Amino acid sequence: MSTEIFGDFNDEKQPECEEYLSIRFSPSRLPLKKRWENNGLSADFISEYFKIFYVSRQEENGDILNDILLENLQNSVKYVANELLENAMKFQAPIIYPTAARIFLSLYNDKLVFYIKHSITAQQAESFEIFIKKVLENDPQALYMEAMRESAREENAHRSGIGLLSMICDYNAKLGWKFESIDGVPLVTVTTMVTLENNN
Repeated sequence: MSTEIFGDFNDEKQPECEEYLSIRFSPSRLPLKKRWENNGLSADFISEYFKIFYVSRQEENGDILNDILLENLQNSVKYVANELLENAMKFQAPIIYPTAARIFLSLYNDKLVFYIKHSITAQQAESFEIFIKKVLENDPQALYMEAMRESAREENAHRSGIGLLSMICDYNAKLGWKFESIDGVPLVTVTTMVTLENNN
């Protein structure tokens, strides 16, 4: 098995966290439209679960709860979770992969970390790597504006990468990716890591 790392991906360096949420799902069970509906429900659930984490920790530490900060963080969690789930569903390989896709949210004192892992074809992986290198080697804001223009064209809307660029430009997120080839199978597993600073 070969592995390639791009961007801010450092899962092995993450400290253990006390609060986390993990969801596994099978994206091949429902039509695309139904899957997107489920994505919204899953993102809502994840953001509500995050709220429980955050409020509980604030109370345990004796900190004053900042409602505005909590709302902003919760909205960020919902947006990122929804975008990651949509991408995983939209680009999931048509071949049935024995391991279900997984989204994982961990809560630290100073940050929130998302991971989502799913399988794509080798051809999809090649295209995705080209996009990632473009993001890493250019100004994300300029690419974001370009993607917004492209998204207005229906034929390019599903390929614009606007969701990932929005995480970087609108939410100051750090993104990283790990690509792993699978021995004997024409698939590549992709793990996307998104880090949001928690300005507590």
